[in-house]
Order: sequence, then C-alpha cells, then structure tokens
Amino acid sequence: MKYLYYLYQLCIALPLALIVTIVTCLFVIIGCSLGFGHFWGYWPAHYWGRILLWLLLIPVKVEGRNHLEKGQSYVFVANHQGAFDIFLVYGYLNRNFKWMMKYQLRKLPVVGYASAKSHQIFVDKRGPKKIKATYDAARETLKGGVSLTVFPEGARTFTGHMGVFKRGAFALADELQLPVVPLTINGSFDIMPRMRDWHFVHWHPLTLTIHQPIYPVGQGADNMEAVKNQAYDAVMSALAPQYQGFVENPDQ
Repeated sequence: MKYLYYLYQLCIALPLALIVTIVTCLFVIIGCSLGFGHFWGYWPAHYWGRILLWLLLIPVKVEGRNHLEKGQSYVFVANHQGAFDIFLVYGYLNRNFKWMMKYQLRKLPVVGYASAKSHQIFVDKRGPKKIKATYDAARETLKGGVSLTVFPEGARTFTGHMGVFKRGAFALADELQLPVVPLTINGSFDIMPRMRDWHFVHWHPLTLTIHQPIYPVGQGADNMEAVKNQAYDAVMSALAPQYQGFVENPDQ
C-alpha cells in the first residue's frame, strides 16, 4: 500500500500540486499588485493549503474553533513540526491572518515580493527605529479582525519535540495588547520531518488544536513573559505523547 501511495504522489498528486502552487502564486502577486492585499494575500493560499492536503489524501481534524470570536484580531503561536504546518494553518485555521517572518525573507525572489505585497509582517531588529517601524506596520495591518500567525520556535524541530519559544511574537502581542492563541500541531513531523525534505510524503493524519485565548493582564516584560509561558504550556499539553517534553533544537 505504501508503494501505491508513492506512485500516486509521483504520477498524480505532485504534478497537480505544482500546477496549483503556480496558479496560487500568480493570483497572490497579481491580486495584491492591484491593491487588495488582505484578500488576495490570504484566500488563494487558504484554498491552496486545503487542496494540497486533499490531493495527498491527508485527513485533518480541527479542535477548538469555538474559542475564537468573530472580528477579533489574535496572535496565533504554534509549534513547528514540519513543512506541512504551513498547509494545515493556511487551510484550516479559517482566520484571515498574516505571517510574522524574518526581514531577510523579503529579499527572496517571488516569495519575498509576494509577501511584501500581501502585507506580511517582517520583523527587523536592527535598532530601535527598525523595531518601532515593525510595530507601526503591524498595528496598521492587524486592523479589522486580521490576525497574525507565528512559529515562535523560529525553526522546525529535528525530533518532533518542542524547543524554546522566542520572545518576538509575545513582544508584539504585548505592544499591541492583543490576545495570544496557542495552536498545537500534531502529525506534520510524521508526514515529512525536516531531515526528509523533498522525499516522498508519509501518510499520517493531521490535527490542529486551537487553545483558549490568553488575554493581556498588563503591559511590559512581566506580562510578556507570563503569556509566553502560558502559551508554551498550552501547546505542549496537546502534543502527542511521544513528542511530549522539551528537546533542545540546535537550529534555534
């Protein structure tokens, strides 16, 4: 059965996925160039994520959508198990959001251009003025119910376990006084761990657990640290048993 699945990927799923990806990129770039960044920066990618998982016959389960309020902006923070995290979050979170990413990614061909056009949040820590510009851009972008999604580990796991959470997302949430929503991703590491990039996909179900929002109870370093710790514990609590516990990630 495994080899039939590999044959299906090679002959059907991957060629179709390539076509869908190219079409999605064109929609994002052209649509955002016309000035509708919030719409075209999210909806084509939303359906792209769903279609790719559907093509690969990956079942998806989502828990906790009832925790989210309509029209509220959130900072979503998720563990980073593998490449399939992107498809899962884009396809099944069902919230219009922007990614928080390193400013260096803005220089990437096509991807950087599309990200800038679609108002993704580039984090630039090269001095106080750059940091303030990041927060100002985020404040303007995250209006009208648009949210932010971050992988606060900053790198994919090598083991399926979680590393440490970096402060960037929580500093931004504290600055903007937005609630933080922890997300737990299960299954992505089993489908394609980072050590097997560009190999055949292993079939495995995906689960996205949306935890209760963590609202700010103040502003400043104490609030930021408290929210970070709460979010970490929440994400960890829903991980599959074999991936429970901290394991240092040398890539962080």
